[in-house]
Amino acid sequence: MTPAELAEAVRSAVADVVATGALAVDVPAEVLVERPKNPEHGDYATNVALRLAKPAGRPPREVAELLAERLRAASGIERVDIAGPGFLNITLGAASLGLVARQIVEAGREYGRSGQLAGQRINLEFVSANPTGPVHLGHTRWAALGDSLHRLLEAAGAEVTAEHYINDFGSQLDKFGASLSAAAHGRPVPEDGYHGDYVPEVAKQLVDADPALLDLDGDEAVAAFREAGYLAMVAKVRASLLRFRVHFDVWFSERTMHESGAVDAAIDRLREQGHVYDADGAVWLRTTGFGDDKDRVLVRSNGEKTYFAADAAYYLDKRGRGFERLVYMLGADHHGYVNRVRAIAACAGDDPDQTLEVLIGQLVKLLQDGEELRLSKRAGTIVTLDDFIDLVGVDAGRYSLARWSADTPLTLDIAEITRRSNDNPVYYVQYAHARTCNAQRNAESVGIGLDVFAPELLDHPLEAVLLTALSDFPRVVASAAELRAPHRVARYLEDLAGHYHRWYDACRIMPRGDEPIEAVNRTRAWVNAATRQVLANGLHLLGVDAPERM
Repeated sequence: MTPAELAEAVRSAVADVVATGALAVDVPAEVLVERPKNPEHGDYATNVALRLAKPAGRPPREVAELLAERLRAASGIERVDIAGPGFLNITLGAASLGLVARQIVEAGREYGRSGQLAGQRINLEFVSANPTGPVHLGHTRWAALGDSLHRLLEAAGAEVTAEHYINDFGSQLDKFGASLSAAAHGRPVPEDGYHGDYVPEVAKQLVDADPALLDLDGDEAVAAFREAGYLAMVAKVRASLLRFRVHFDVWFSERTMHESGAVDAAIDRLREQGHVYDADGAVWLRTTGFGDDKDRVLVRSNGEKTYFAADAAYYLDKRGRGFERLVYMLGADHHGYVNRVRAIAACAGDDPDQTLEVLIGQLVKLLQDGEELRLSKRAGTIVTLDDFIDLVGVDAGRYSLARWSADTPLTLDIAEITRRSNDNPVYYVQYAHARTCNAQRNAESVGIGLDVFAPELLDHPLEAVLLTALSDFPRVVASAAELRAPHRVARYLEDLAGHYHRWYDACRIMPRGDEPIEAVNRTRAWVNAATRQVLANGLHLLGVDAPERM
């Protein structure tokens, strides 16, 4: 019996009691069942009696007893106890709980997926950066979390588009072109240019591909290096992100909105909404009426459109593509952007609470030998995503970034997150998966397969704990997606790995010595296989490999 099936059984018990007239309440559409922190309190607990007591005008324990009487007669439920003010603690029969193992194995990679967010069209934007340098450590946290959230939202049934916004319009590209041209010609990079070590490397790459670039000079050279450098950097950024297992469905160019007239059209639309006005020779959006601290300029007095104008056009473009929910994942220095983009949504006639979600993440500090590795995009001491991967690897990097809430300041010690020890969470979880694979190989070597399944034999207390944890995976995935919290999956996997290790040590799949292979051994092979599948599915959601050997 899964948590969802048990929740429906509890709801049916409520409906039955209401039908008899013993309770005069509305039957709830949904009932919450949860795993108690103490396994001695049963496999699951529900507070439904406390919720119904007040509308029923009855003491909670009295309501609980009415429901417990029904539940005790339900198939698959072994015991129902009333605790505290009226909690129902439910213990499932071994056979009922054990069926979860077969359901997981038969579902395979689909186990954990649901229709929780079915029908939602979500645009997820993250790691958007200027194409004037490589992806660096400041982007890395959102790369891991954004891609994991993409996977989670899809697993929960949403239709999701992962989008990278290319900031390819404005003076920064001219400065980048001038920096590349200077480096290629052996001249000092302009003071306001880009001084990173990657600049001469990119310049050499461009000249090797097209030696004629060196024949150009002045503005013509800047323009040529700007365009060639822009394309080269986008390709490098894409390659680095793919190396980190981060995939984007759309790479959206800011420049295309200016060239197509979309920015002008957006300003016209906002003016029609009555929120655009002219003052001091400039064009303004009246955002103060929607929570912003000051009105924002769309077009400067010199006729130059602002980044904010492009932001407004981009919001409208996403909505025009049919996305009902826009999720922006931004860095710690973008707190001021939240009210601005909400004001754009409101000025466009939308309810920001319904169409918009802005997540702010804290920066990551990386320690090596006790010293912080620092970055500066223009100073030449940049720590790139590729550097990060080379230092810690994709698995350790992604898992370590994903296991913390995005709003938590994070310091990662390279030595700690790469240590092959059970003290290292990613190693601990991956080792649990590898151990399930080894257990399967050993079992198959003596003829233990999945040809017998007798769930009623899974009566060891640690089997109940493990099976209950396995059954909880779909709920964890759905809640992690709903709450935009990939770290919930990581912490779940760590708990599951602990339950598995304890079960494996206490409940043998392989018989000892000359002991015969019995049905319980074969049935435990199903539990092992189910655990392997859930660990693999969970690690996949975090973009982390599930190794078969370690």
